[in-house]
Amino acid sequence: MPKSLHTLLASLPAQQILATSGNLSTPISAPVVESSLEVRPGGLFVARAGQSSDGHAFIADAIAAGAAAIVGETEAPELPVPYIRVKSAAQVLGLLAAAYHDSPSRKLVIIGVTGTDGKTTTCLLLHSIFKHVSDIRAGYISTISADFGDETSATGLHVTTPSAPRIQAYLAKMVEAGLTHCILEMTSHGLAQGRLNGVDIDVAVLTNVMHEHLDYHGSWEEYRAAKAIMFRMLQDSRRKPGQEKVSIINADDPSADCFAAIPADRLITYSIAKQACYRAADIAFSPARTQFHVADQALTLQLPGEFNVSNALAALAVARALGIGWEAIKTGIALVDVISGRMERIDDGQDFIAMVDFAHTPNALRRALEAGRRMLAPGKRLIAVFGSAGLRDIEKRRLMAETSAQLADMTILTAEDPRTESLDDILAMMAAGCLANGGVEGETFRRIPDRGEAIYAACQMARAGDMVMACGKGHEQSMCFGTVEHPWDDRDALRSALRGAPLSTLPTARQARHAPD
Repeated sequence: MPKSLHTLLASLPAQQILATSGNLSTPISAPVVESSLEVRPGGLFVARAGQSSDGHAFIADAIAAGAAAIVGETEAPELPVPYIRVKSAAQVLGLLAAAYHDSPSRKLVIIGVTGTDGKTTTCLLLHSIFKHVSDIRAGYISTISADFGDETSATGLHVTTPSAPRIQAYLAKMVEAGLTHCILEMTSHGLAQGRLNGVDIDVAVLTNVMHEHLDYHGSWEEYRAAKAIMFRMLQDSRRKPGQEKVSIINADDPSADCFAAIPADRLITYSIAKQACYRAADIAFSPARTQFHVADQALTLQLPGEFNVSNALAALAVARALGIGWEAIKTGIALVDVISGRMERIDDGQDFIAMVDFAHTPNALRRALEAGRRMLAPGKRLIAVFGSAGLRDIEKRRLMAETSAQLADMTILTAEDPRTESLDDILAMMAAGCLANGGVEGETFRRIPDRGEAIYAACQMARAGDMVMACGKGHEQSMCFGTVEHPWDDRDALRSALRGAPLSTLPTARQARHAPD
C-alpha cells in the first residue's frame, strides 16, 4: 500500500527535520533506498554522505529513475519533487524504511546479538534451538546469510550488518512468511551508522568486547559505546504484549558491568569462569565434541573450543529467557556440527587436520589457536596461516602476530585484504610482532605474500597428526587488492593445496613462484 510522504516523516524525531519543500502528501509507492541504482518509480531516495561517495551527487539520477521525493542534508536545491532536509540522513534512513514496511520488527520477537567475536555462531546455535520449539518460526540475519524460514539469501562479500533498507525489507519478508522471531546480528559499524535504527528489539545479547575496529571508531571507548547502543535500544523500543526487555551479558567479559548498568526489565548473565545465572561446569574437550553441565543439565556441543561453550551459553540463556525447555535447548545445540568458516574442517584424505576459521581479531585468533592446540596429540605441531587487513586497525597486526608466535609452532604471514596499502609493509609490521616474541624468521615464522602459496606451503610442511589452520577469511568469498574484489575462498584454497597445488586467483599469484622464501 502506498503511504504519503507525511506519514513516513511522522516516524522521525522532530529535531531531525530541518526544512521541507514541495507537497508532503505525495504518495510513496516504492521502497526507501540510499542508492540511486535501486530507485524504483514512486520511491523515496535518501541522499547521505558515505565514506567513498556522496549520495547528494546522485539526486538527479534518482529523480530520473522515478524517485517521488528526496531526503538529504544539504540546503534545499531546486527540484521537481519534494525535498526534506534532515540533520542526519544516515540516522533517519532506517526509521523511514521501517515506516514504509509498517514497522515489521514490532510484529516479531527480535533478538539482537553484538560482540567482537562469536556473534554468528551464537545466532546459528539459537536458531537451531528455535527449530525444535513448535510455536516458534524463526529467521535470522547474520554476516553469512539471511534466513526467511523456507529460503535463505547471502548478505554479501564483506558485509557485516546489511544496509538499513535491506534490514527492514528482510524483516518485512519474515513477517509475510509468517515467522514469529528474528535473530539479528548487530555490528558496531551497523549500530554507529544507524543501520539498525527502526528495529524494535526485545532481547539484547553481548558476547564480548575486544580489540577491533579502532580504525573506524577511533578509540576502544568509542567502540564499546557503539556496542552499547543496542542495549539502549531495548528501552527505546515499544513493548510487545507479554514480552519483557531482556539484557543477556557475558560475565567473563571485562566490560560486563558497563553493559549490565544499562536498564532492562531483566538482566541474565552467563559465564565459564565467574558466578552467573548460567555457568558452564565440568567442561570436557575431545576432538569430536565438547561436553559440559549447566544448571544440572548435561549438554553436548560438536563445535570445538572453549569459546564455543561461551557461545552456547549465550544461546541457551536467550532460550531460557523466552521460556524454552531444556530438551529443545540440548537438542538444538547438539545438532550444530559446522558453521561456515568457523573452525570448519577440510578433509581430503590427508593425515593431518586442516581447518578454516574466521578469526580476524587478536582475541579470536588466540581462542582459535588454543582450541586447535587442545585437538592435537602431544608432540604434534600447530601451523597457523593468516594476515591482517589494510586500511584497518594497525595495532591488530602486531597483536595477532604476537599471539601466533606464542601459541603456534609455525606462523605463516600472508595477504588478507591489503586494499590500497602495501602488502609488504603490512607483513613487515606483523613480522616485527613475531620477532618481539622470540620468533625466528625461517624457523618459527615465514612471510609468503600470496595466500594460496602460503596455505600450500603450510600443507607441504605438515606431518601426520599436525594441524594447519587458515585464519581470518572464514566464509568470505573475495579478497580486496587495491579497490578490486578478487574471487577467494580459504576452503577452496585448502582443498587445492591438499590436492597438490596452490589456489591462484589473487594478483600475488603471478609473483608467488618467484618470491624468495
